[in-house]
Amino acid sequence: MTSATTVCDLVLPCRDEALALPALLSRVPAELAVIVVDNGSRDGTAEVARGVGARVAVEPVPGYGSAVHAGLVAATHDYVAVMDGDGSFDPADLLPLLADVREGRADIAVGRRRPTRRGIWPWHARLGNALILAWLRRSIGTTVHDIAPMRVFRRQAMLDLDLQDRRFGYPVELLQAVTRAGWRVVEHDVAYHPRAEGTRSKVSGSIVGTARAARDFWRVLS
Repeated sequence: MTSATTVCDLVLPCRDEALALPALLSRVPAELAVIVVDNGSRDGTAEVARGVGARVAVEPVPGYGSAVHAGLVAATHDYVAVMDGDGSFDPADLLPLLADVREGRADIAVGRRRPTRRGIWPWHARLGNALILAWLRRSIGTTVHDIAPMRVFRRQAMLDLDLQDRRFGYPVELLQAVTRAGWRVVEHDVAYHPRAEGTRSKVSGSIVGTARAARDFWRVLS
């Protein structure tokens, strides 16, 4: 899924997202080359991704951070975007973020979720997100209002940060690292849609999932 206009790799960390990928990948702008990172899927995610022309990287070690890092290593473009592969975001919303980084207005551009209807972002997930960001704003002066569910940056600069978390704490470590490194961060509102039918969030899909993610978040903060 590359063209003459491709300037950025789009990393999609995926575990059991086969039902979401066909519609999602059909909406990816030509500027983005997709890398689906299959992180232990049992539903044929890798086969579906290859079937619609996406490049697939396999990461057997479970964890969001493991999948994102594998995609970052596999990327070949100077610019890299990261987004969930569950259909809850529109990949076209990455283009303004990409423009900010390419045109020198930001070192990293991130998305701030704006639910398109009630019930998409469960209260327990929203509360956990707010508590983490409040802590980061108070402790190190982080300026964003979400844990960067969509983001664009330069590949080598991100590798140079040497992030270590390989579980759900990865986004929190990322925000800590870019803040302490003095990166210019720009935040954009992005539409947050319902997940693709038949898929379930590993974090916000249940209170247990949110609790596990919160545990990983606080481990990074401690």
